[in-house]
Amino acid sequence: MQNPPLGNISPQVFLADYWQKKPLLIRAAVTDFAALPTLADLCALAAQDDVEARLIEKRNSQWRCESGPFKPSRFKKLPEQDWTLLVQSVNHHIPFCAELLYRFGFIPHVRLDDLMISHAPPGGGVGPHFDSYDVFLLQVGGRKQWQISAQHDLELVEDAPLKILKHFVPEQEWVLEHGDMLYLPPRFAHNGIALEAGQTWSIGFRSPTTQELATQFLDFLRDHINLPGIYSDPNLQATDEPARLPDAFIAQIGNMLQGIRWDSTLVREFAGKYFSEPKAHVFYDGPDEPLAEKAFAKAVAKQGVALDLKTVMLFDNSHIYINGDVMEAETTAHATLRELANLRRLPAATYPKPVLDALYACYEYGYLPPHPATPNDKSRQDAAT
Repeated sequence: MQNPPLGNISPQVFLADYWQKKPLLIRAAVTDFAALPTLADLCALAAQDDVEARLIEKRNSQWRCESGPFKPSRFKKLPEQDWTLLVQSVNHHIPFCAELLYRFGFIPHVRLDDLMISHAPPGGGVGPHFDSYDVFLLQVGGRKQWQISAQHDLELVEDAPLKILKHFVPEQEWVLEHGDMLYLPPRFAHNGIALEAGQTWSIGFRSPTTQELATQFLDFLRDHINLPGIYSDPNLQATDEPARLPDAFIAQIGNMLQGIRWDSTLVREFAGKYFSEPKAHVFYDGPDEPLAEKAFAKAVAKQGVALDLKTVMLFDNSHIYINGDVMEAETTAHATLRELANLRRLPAATYPKPVLDALYACYEYGYLPPHPATPNDKSRQDAAT
């Protein structure tokens, strides 16, 4: 895992002094771009059914927002300025973007969300707004002016297709160039305007609301509670108001529902499954012609394995979670599987059968392929020969 892109600040100092506290500008945060997707690449992604994308334009002081997938012809109609194309979860499709996202692994994976790319010509932006989550804004190509504010007035423009702040009062301002990065805590107002054509790579983090967690946890509980008993009222009294809800009835129902209980073990299982659950538009394709188990073991011994870019893998002391499920694996395999979850790949090696059994099941689901040789691996092999 590469060093986090925090300049000369350590993760410990960053978390103590900046995380969810105050903004941080890091010049030349990322200098080793192995891949730079073009506008054509982003347009091609935005045309796919399994990619979330938006196109934002500002015309005559009015904001417009369209959601993808887009036909290629849509992009031919765009003016030379004042628009932005946003493509979510580019880390699912471009390996370098996934590798960059996981450079932020000093923060638990359960908090990482995705890497979104926005492309804008001069004048492009999405208006002054705030996010409810932490975000790193990395400039890639071109230049962009950022204005930020710690203002408490978060009133929004009515009837706008975007969450635009009605009264934005900038307090600080910078111009970011290629490789510069700005960190903003949640609910910190900001406005970015492209000075030259370029991209902003946004590394966002999951910050679920209490309501979201409560709703999902109650849904999860349906499959984990088994309450004994049945309603009964042997001492029922006659009534002259048959439509009234009897107090005794309500009291007994309340007592029956008090049997709903949970503990930290159940909360941990819920968190492992829920936070590794793929988003609705994410699908996995198993191999069309899967290797036999022996052939798979040989491929792993020669090439290693890497998680699919879309796969989310988490663990606790007792379980391994992958894409919303608990992985069935012998406890003797857990140490190796935790390594896979942390590093998102395993090196070429001969692994014991419990590990290979778990890996093969994931392989059949399309959660991981045998890791193909990277260009660097190939150059090393060529040098060795």
